[in-house]
Amino acid sequence: MRAGAAVGTAAGPDGRTVLRRLASAPPLTLRQTGPHTVHLVSTAAGPLGGDRLSLDLDVAPRTTLELASVASTLVLPGRGESELLVTARVGAGARLRFVPEPTVLAAGCAHRLIVRLELEPEASVLWREEIVLGRYGERPGRCRTRFDATLAGRPLLRQELTLGDPDLDASPAVLGGARCLGTTFLTATAKEPLVSDGLAVLPLAASGTVVSALAADAVELRSLLERGERAVSGDGDDTVAGRGRGARPGVR
Repeated sequence: MRAGAAVGTAAGPDGRTVLRRLASAPPLTLRQTGPHTVHLVSTAAGPLGGDRLSLDLDVAPRTTLELASVASTLVLPGRGESELLVTARVGAGARLRFVPEPTVLAAGCAHRLIVRLELEPEASVLWREEIVLGRYGERPGRCRTRFDATLAGRPLLRQELTLGDPDLDASPAVLGGARCLGTTFLTATAKEPLVSDGLAVLPLAASGTVVSALAADAVELRSLLERGERAVSGDGDDTVAGRGRGARPGVR
């Protein structure tokens, strides 16, 4: 199956965000649930092996978009590798919050997740990804993830991860037996790094922060990621405080 969905925003006459584009194709179905909030609703099983799915986000300058999902995504086995390509462009002064529910890798699946995020100066982004390694009592399938972020055309973050090799995943240097892992990318920059049990908050070289977490279950994983996100934004009582600004090229 080949299917694509897209969301595009624009600034209305009064400056408020309006959704100028909302396109869906099963299994990727989008529903507007708030003035600038969209939820992804799965209207068919998938992705299945061999599927090629794409999601395109275009956040116009000085507008806001939040994209979430109503349930987890279950990746199932099939003929070949499935693929989900997410492309997002966030204009100057725009805000994007991308917070779908976890991706669950069912036994026997082979999946490729690709994210291409293009930012303009003063864009504000929180982008969260969570992966659950198999359903209850089963071994996970295989997954390769790639996250590429650019700021004003310059590389900001390049990150790749391969999952599904039991020997590697069990290594203390990789997952150490954890069943869930997640990452949040934020354009806000943490004042200093934080590393604790199952959680790492690491400022990037140019600007922005990556929050990474490992956990035994999805509830614990979400709690750890949200703790790291609060630390960066300065909304919590953790030892890391954010600077409260959008990303700027070459500024720490």
